[in-house]
Amino acid sequence: MSSQYSNRTFMGYKRDNGRAGVRNHVLILPVDDISNAAVEAVGNNIKGTLALPHAYGRLQFGEDLDLHFRTMIGTGANPNVAACIVIGIEPGWTKTIVDGIAKTGKPVQGFSIEQNGDLKTIMDASRKAKEFVHYASELQKEEISISELWVSTKCGESDTTTGLGSCPTVGNMFDKLLPEGIYGCFGETSEITGAEHICKKRAANDEVGERWYQMWQAYQNDVIEQFKTDDLSDSQPTKGNIEGGLSTIEEKALGNLEKIGRTSKYIDILEPAEVPESGNGLYFMDSSSAAAECVTLMAAGGYVVHTFPTGQGNVVGNPIVPVIKISANPRTIRTMSEHVDVDVSGILKREMTIDEAGDSLIEMIVRTASGRNTAAETLGHREFSMTKLYRSA
Repeated sequence: MSSQYSNRTFMGYKRDNGRAGVRNHVLILPVDDISNAAVEAVGNNIKGTLALPHAYGRLQFGEDLDLHFRTMIGTGANPNVAACIVIGIEPGWTKTIVDGIAKTGKPVQGFSIEQNGDLKTIMDASRKAKEFVHYASELQKEEISISELWVSTKCGESDTTTGLGSCPTVGNMFDKLLPEGIYGCFGETSEITGAEHICKKRAANDEVGERWYQMWQAYQNDVIEQFKTDDLSDSQPTKGNIEGGLSTIEEKALGNLEKIGRTSKYIDILEPAEVPESGNGLYFMDSSSAAAECVTLMAAGGYVVHTFPTGQGNVVGNPIVPVIKISANPRTIRTMSEHVDVDVSGILKREMTIDEAGDSLIEMIVRTASGRNTAAETLGHREFSMTKLYRSA
């Protein structure tokens, strides 16, 4: 049965693997921290490229190394990326990442610094990056159904207005667009604490709900209970959350869950940076509540637009995925308006309904997917933060 959203389209980029992108980046991606200088030099040499330096990638092992590869490959494979240069200190791990990205069909080439040195690597990689920029610049946008969008969400700098306004706005959007066929994603494992019984029931079936609960409980037992001091009050809720009226993690969790609306149910759970394989629908990603880490992981999972409800005003962005900020806090709209894309403060003033707010967000998602720069993009926020599970060898 069609709805008023069924015929909505956006102007995007169709990739060789059938996915739809909303940006057209040429990435210069380092395998490891000691390749950052070369990556940044290529980015400086070739305009129209985007260098993504980061702090990790040496002597990681086991599950931590698997996550590193998933994040690197997922970042380069994201549909918002047209082509990718990969630079590492040695060829083995470089090839692993190149081969993973190449499965999408997009142009990708790797370069290793060992036995070449920085200068030759920078020169060779710059020549190839220039070719990739020419290639990307000739790609044409086309009209694409809104059903092909992959939309992720997390909230940040939450306060009382987040649970009352901006998070329900995102939930209303998911309730309307998930039936149209989009992929959705939410996460922030620790931030569900206190509402875990509700989140478990929002699974599509008992089996998925039980797997979700086991994942949440493992984090509680293996991480929080093992390493906490007396409680999480210096971290969850944050000082900003407390200043905004959220005195407990339970209050924060109940507001957080408003992001999945009233009718939406998640169909599967994902490891950090994992690409969903169970078909279209809503997924939960086991992820940090730290803004830059979480958005980086969801981008690596293949999501191309991120919706970000905020109360007190979180300024985070992402290099490859546009981050749409939504706020219902009148003070934040007054003092930090340059960071907000969707003003839903009318909800608290009783000038706007949740349904109207959801439609306003859908309109902004379409505009953003078609090319409108978000506030975070315009202000230069390109936070890219790898998640590391334990100390290196």
